[in-house]
Amino acid sequence: MELIDNQYQIQGVSLEEVAAEFGTPTYVYDADKIKSQFDHLTQSFEGVNLKIKFAAKALTNISILKLLRSYGSDLDCVSIQEVNLGLMAGFEPSQILFTPNGVDFSELEEAIEIGVNINLDNLSVLEMLGEQYRSQVPVGLRLNPHVMAGGNKKISTGHAGSKFGISVYQVDEILELVQKYGIKIRGLHIHTGSDILDADVFLNVAEILFDVAKRFPGIEFIDLGSGFKVAYKEGDVTTDIKDVGGKLSAAFLRFCEDYGRSLELWFEPGKFLVSEAGYLLTKANVVKKTPATVFVGVNSGLNHLIRPMMYDSYHGIMNLSNPSGPSKIYTVVGYICETDTFGTDRKMNEVRPNDILAMKNAGAYCFSMASNYNSRFRPCEVLIYRGKAHLIREREEFEDLTRKQVILDI
Repeated sequence: MELIDNQYQIQGVSLEEVAAEFGTPTYVYDADKIKSQFDHLTQSFEGVNLKIKFAAKALTNISILKLLRSYGSDLDCVSIQEVNLGLMAGFEPSQILFTPNGVDFSELEEAIEIGVNINLDNLSVLEMLGEQYRSQVPVGLRLNPHVMAGGNKKISTGHAGSKFGISVYQVDEILELVQKYGIKIRGLHIHTGSDILDADVFLNVAEILFDVAKRFPGIEFIDLGSGFKVAYKEGDVTTDIKDVGGKLSAAFLRFCEDYGRSLELWFEPGKFLVSEAGYLLTKANVVKKTPATVFVGVNSGLNHLIRPMMYDSYHGIMNLSNPSGPSKIYTVVGYICETDTFGTDRKMNEVRPNDILAMKNAGAYCFSMASNYNSRFRPCEVLIYRGKAHLIREREEFEDLTRKQVILDI
């Protein structure tokens, strides 16, 4: 986003004009930012056979999935519904990785029928697969390295108490099942969490996985998940992707040499690719002064951006309508019937009723976690692509709230 001629713009498109055309609240995504993030990641690794698999759970709009496919990305899915969205977006089954957790076995059967890559993270499910398919279905394994990493305990997934992955201390049990049923293990996978800053965390986890891989002579890939930290506010320390890429590339090439052949190196970024590309445009409904605080109440809430309330995450907030106004302090809140605070004591250009505000970092886990709480509609989505604003999801209407209800004659 740039301030040009007193207007905030993306690719020359005024965000105030987007709000005027499509209404508010509206999610807006910048295709160029997604492309630059994808290129930055892929260009940071040298000499390795790299596969980037976008974590669909971050943002499942089909147009966004198509966009990432056009940039060269594969897809990482955690539900059969995400798999089917990926197919609709044009991904081949061979480009899709399915890593479910705690799902009914019928989801795995459907995924096997489709022909996507499958990761299993449970010994009992591995045994069920062996009993039914024997050696017919090669799978990857998601392992738990017993490493606590990430910026929030709710999204740290590789520690000893996590529900995710088969413990690295259960490798002997894995091998017993592999031998018993003749299961082919295609690859090994670890994902420890989000917002990891230190390249050494990735290196330490990689070394754990490399050590385990020596016991699986037929694998084709090593999957290190993701967890790269992006900026939420000015001055934020972020993951040095160049440093991670350089160190991991060197370590991976050494491992492949020791292993005896070249393997593929996989990553599954979600937030890194789309978070900073997204904005939630809202309208200031009221400016409410109290003895303690000046509130700005907007026409959105935790039903559209739940991350501040769920993860204590910081999302920058800008007044698009008054970029040269004097700075004042506001607490920005939503219209949901419980506390839903977007930001406390934020310095912003003076806000007036009907001003358009933009919430930053709304590209990841915002629409995908949106709901109809308080019977509110979910917003529309707009993609700025090649200098034009494209509607990629219509705003919900009242009929959408009742579409699947069966109303009794009472």
